Amino acid sequence: MPITLETLEKIVRAAGSVAMTYFNDLDQLAINKKSARDLVTDADVAVENYLKQALHEHSPEYGFWGEESGKTANQTSRWIVDPIDGTHSFSKGQYFWGVSVALEIDGELLLGAVYGPALDDYYCAEKGKGAFKNGKPIRVSDETSLATSMVSTGFACLRQYLEDNNLARFGRIAQATTGQRRLGSAALDLCTVADGQVDAFWEQELNLYDVAAGALIAMEAGGTVTDFKGNPGVFPKQILATNGKILDQILPLM
Repeated sequence: MPITLETLEKIVRAAGSVAMTYFNDLDQLAINKKSARDLVTDADVAVENYLKQALHEHSPEYGFWGEESGKTANQTSRWIVDPIDGTHSFSKGQYFWGVSVALEIDGELLLGAVYGPALDDYYCAEKGKGAFKNGKPIRVSDETSLATSMVSTGFACLRQYLEDNNLARFGRIAQATTGQRRLGSAALDLCTVADGQVDAFWEQELNLYDVAAGALIAMEAGGTVTDFKGNPGVFPKQILATNGKILDQILPLM
């Protein structure tokens, strides 16, 4: 591996510091709209530019796919980056947003890092070597009953005015579970599954840069990542992450 988890952590934490300079001065933050309900800020662009340069310096052989700048030529081996996942939360001064970076080679996710700078929580994983939070190993929860589970979701689909919009699905699952959360960053949501803070997370109509790093971290922590029918894999348009023990119980409600 041309870049180690330790090197990646230095880069991602530095990117978080870039984000925090904007977060600590939100009155001066320039906010634009990519669409009626989709925001981009100066911070998103600055963090992505930093990551693009820093990752290229350490691994010039890899391509880059960032939410704001798009794709470079080489997409067989590439960094997949969401500079600030949870931009709306960021712009409102809330803490639940994160920097997400994953390395994918030939369609396989090999490295993932998600950093919540305002929380100072750093999650990472390397394929086959487990998942970590702030340097300590993490595992999914031991919850075996959907009825006593805590779940989380998101509503990115509502930004696109889709008829299949997660509202009915949320209603079914909310009635079948004890706790429900909507925190605002799919990247960090997936890490909370990995860390056992919630027992399942699902969302639809996302992009790979939203979920690539978090999905690897969840899987390396012992979780399952599937589509809404239970097919294993990272499907951004239908992603369901669980602790594995409640998967069969939640699937009929998807």
